[in-house]
Amino acid sequence: MLFCEVYLALQMSFVEYGEYIREGDIAIVFLGHESMFPVKAQHGTQTQTKYGVIRHSSDLIGKRFGSKVTCSKGGWVYVLHPTPELWTQNLPHRTQILYSTDISMITIMLELKPGSVVCESGTGSGSLSHAIIRTIAPTGHLYTVEFHEQRAEKAAEEFREHKVAHLATVKNQDVCKEGFGVVGVADAVFLDIPSPWEAIGHAKAAIKEEGGQMCSFSPCIEQVQRTCLAMHEFGFKEITTLEVLLRIYDVRSVSLQLPDFGDGDSTAERDPKETGTGQQATAVCNSCVTPRGMAGHTGYLTFATKSLL
Repeated sequence: MLFCEVYLALQMSFVEYGEYIREGDIAIVFLGHESMFPVKAQHGTQTQTKYGVIRHSSDLIGKRFGSKVTCSKGGWVYVLHPTPELWTQNLPHRTQILYSTDISMITIMLELKPGSVVCESGTGSGSLSHAIIRTIAPTGHLYTVEFHEQRAEKAAEEFREHKVAHLATVKNQDVCKEGFGVVGVADAVFLDIPSPWEAIGHAKAAIKEEGGQMCSFSPCIEQVQRTCLAMHEFGFKEITTLEVLLRIYDVRSVSLQLPDFGDGDSTAERDPKETGTGQQATAVCNSCVTPRGMAGHTGYLTFATKSLL
């Protein structure tokens, strides 16, 4: 009885941790850092992996999140609890998305916290939306606007599946013409649209009386210039543009030759195992290198503060 009570009470949600996988829950099948994908647990369903078949009824439903599951070919995978970070890496792309590097900067610069009210446009694939919802839960709310009808419908469907629909309102409309549908309630506004300067007035109207923050994401500096001019015209202050670049380092062990300065103290720099054969002494050390091919620029983040002055 106790197991059943816990099993029913702790439901999977992107903002609350559920201990056991239930029918209809989303789980992340983890085969390795470069290979993982989401599945929806359903009785009678099978999922094929390179290690064999995962049978949802026996291998997923009723198991703890984080469990190690053996596939039909004998290989194994982990089934992980979904998080906004994992969802960003595995979501179905309907548009280009924001990744954790930019998302983390947006979250901190907009001063988001539990209880914050946020307006967003456009919703796109919902990468940033999930991160915002997790940050503002359990008492905040996200009003997200998407111009494309099918994308708006899909985002609303995903919010329901991920048990966060009570924290988000999805609107299908043109934010540049119709705004966000709310006035004077938002703590922060985020814009990721082709012409953000056309929505600055609506963003100002949506933000609370004074002190609210806004951010605009644009891939081109020409967009940033026009957006900054519009922010200035509408009385925004503290206008700042940032570019967040991710640089990955790979730590490797390499062998380096030690310098030979001739007779004398040079013997102290030689490998103790050397027997006078004339071979150059070597030392093993760690080296940090970057990949030859690496994604650089994603976009510019322009932040501003609403002011009555």
